[in-house]
Amino acid sequence: MAGLFITVEGIDGAGKTTHLGWLRQYFAGRGRSVVATREPGGTPLGEALRALLLTSDYPIHAETEALLMFAARREHLDKVIFPALSKGQVVLCDRFTDATFAYQGWGRRVDLAKLEVLERWVQQGLQPDLTLYFDVPVSVGQERMSRGQPLDRFEREQAEFFERVRAGYEDRAARDPHRFRVIDASRTAMDVEKEVEKIVSRL
Repeated sequence: MAGLFITVEGIDGAGKTTHLGWLRQYFAGRGRSVVATREPGGTPLGEALRALLLTSDYPIHAETEALLMFAARREHLDKVIFPALSKGQVVLCDRFTDATFAYQGWGRRVDLAKLEVLERWVQQGLQPDLTLYFDVPVSVGQERMSRGQPLDRFEREQAEFFERVRAGYEDRAARDPHRFRVIDASRTAMDVEKEVEKIVSRL
């Protein structure tokens, strides 16, 4: 693929979405064509599945949840990510498969081996060129979320759930240190942006 695929990850309240906007401006300001997208979502079907996953009032089996995430991802890859990369564009994605391993695998305790099979099948070997993992203590993420809009189905989870999710991200980062950059996102937004700029300027 001729383009550049960058994903941003972190538990809820880490501030990754804010920094995704900064990244978009950074690359656009250097003359790159940028596609900013998100998961689950990014396509009409993906957004419909996102609404179902985030707002459903009835219980969803953990494996069903994981399968819906990968269903949305397959559509996203086909309709948005693969075409943009083939055109040489920069794709900035708010969460990708690392989130599924962290949230559904570690958080919901879905068998990681099953997720690995889905990852290989759905992604056809594609992995991000760079993953920026914005790391914050769970207490910081929850305090930040309490200041915002009403919480969705995931954001309402207890601290223990997010501790498992954070451990899942740490595991993914340890397994792929060449792709991951772990950023202390408990600092000020300006300090975080300075570090992100140092990282992406080396690409």
